Amino acid sequence: MGLMQYGALALGKKIRKKEASVLEAVTEALDAIQEKENVIHSFVTLSDTYALKRAKEVQKQIDDGTLVSPLAGVPVAVKDNLCTRGIRTTCGSKMLEHFVPAYTAEAVSRLENAGAIVIGKTNMDEFAMGSTTETSYFGATRNPWNQEHVPGGSSGGSCAAVAAQECPCALGSDTGGSIRQPAAFCGVTGIKPTYGTVSRYGLVAYGSSLDQIGPIARDVSDCAAVLEAIAAWDQKDATSIARRDMDVTAALVDDVRGMKIGIPKAYFGGGLNREVKEAVLAAAETLKEKGAITEEFEFDLAEYALPAYYVIACAEASSNLARFDGVRYGYRASGYEGLHAMYKKSRSEGFGPEVKRRIMLGAFVLSAGYYDAYYLKALRVKTLIKREFDQAFERYDAILAPAAPTTAPRVGSSLSDPMQMYLGDLYTVSANLAGLPAISVPCGRDQNGLPIGLQLIGDCFQEKKIIRTAYAYEQSRKEWDA
Repeated sequence: MGLMQYGALALGKKIRKKEASVLEAVTEALDAIQEKENVIHSFVTLSDTYALKRAKEVQKQIDDGTLVSPLAGVPVAVKDNLCTRGIRTTCGSKMLEHFVPAYTAEAVSRLENAGAIVIGKTNMDEFAMGSTTETSYFGATRNPWNQEHVPGGSSGGSCAAVAAQECPCALGSDTGGSIRQPAAFCGVTGIKPTYGTVSRYGLVAYGSSLDQIGPIARDVSDCAAVLEAIAAWDQKDATSIARRDMDVTAALVDDVRGMKIGIPKAYFGGGLNREVKEAVLAAAETLKEKGAITEEFEFDLAEYALPAYYVIACAEASSNLARFDGVRYGYRASGYEGLHAMYKKSRSEGFGPEVKRRIMLGAFVLSAGYYDAYYLKALRVKTLIKREFDQAFERYDAILAPAAPTTAPRVGSSLSDPMQMYLGDLYTVSANLAGLPAISVPCGRDQNGLPIGLQLIGDCFQEKKIIRTAYAYEQSRKEWDA
């Protein structure tokens, strides 16, 4: 059994027991990437020289007892919108094709402090705008289960890398489902924490009020361990929250007796694939058999979540991406006359079609005459959605839903119809609008063998409840082999 077939915690344990070395683990990860990348294309940049050097340092710390983290020596992949000092960070865009940051994102630093080894930066939809990892300037990533299908997005590279056993775990970012949806498509587990739980310092912003960094791994236990390592208050992030309840691995208990789980009727209506619906409801039945109380309820504002999300996200994106103007860093066009011509040409050539589409939409909804009609109205809807979730969590410990309306679509099918791609975020965006934690775990496969994802949403700061529920379900699920 190769080392990359182990999960993160199992591999860390093997290294601590001296049954494998850190160097062996990193070398095997790099070999797996070399073998599979021509087909999967999970990575944009490999940090092999850095990783091999870092492996020797970590091994020394493990041997002398100064590093006792359960993740020490474990190779990890990092989504390419998280800054890494000395390692190229592109956001999947021509605009940042040659950008090398001078600092490292706080979440990555905390993972490295735990002894994890960054082996490379994973492919993503350009500036995290997309649901398929096809909008990347560096080419599309393929789903390891079937290369004719997409891995989801925008954290598709991270999810595909874990599913393809190129590494045991990875970091992604989730603005409207960008961890949970590709985790569902790739048959892995992904967590979006409560907004503010993980520092956004060093994350290249898309929608600042929605973005949150989270872990991706093969099972709930590994995800919980990574989340524990990266969650902390950070004075460099004004939205960071000081929490004292992040010992989330304590929630890895196979017991859901007495827990109340709500099932929103609106999430199981038209537009949901039949096989997805059956698999998710079967998971609900499994939890019920284990002692949980399941109950359907009305979620009246569900249909307004998607339009509100895209108005707010695009508005924030138009503001955040204004910094990429060809002046300070990033791509600068040649052959222009005057400052405004340089701005226009650099941005026209540096951004891809999907990014331009969202910038223009965002600029429109923020413009005079439309600000009240669209942006302010979307903010009001956001508040109402949060209020409706608050009411639901007065009755339920967790909410159960699909992670996506279908399994992974074929490569090329979504880009030809952007509206269809946007509709794929239907079940995930509400958690971002309300700042709630949510987890996606595999719960079956369709007739073509493609994974189906179950989503569990919790109240603010209640990661332990959804991790406990997901873990209990996972213990009853049949063995899941990627």
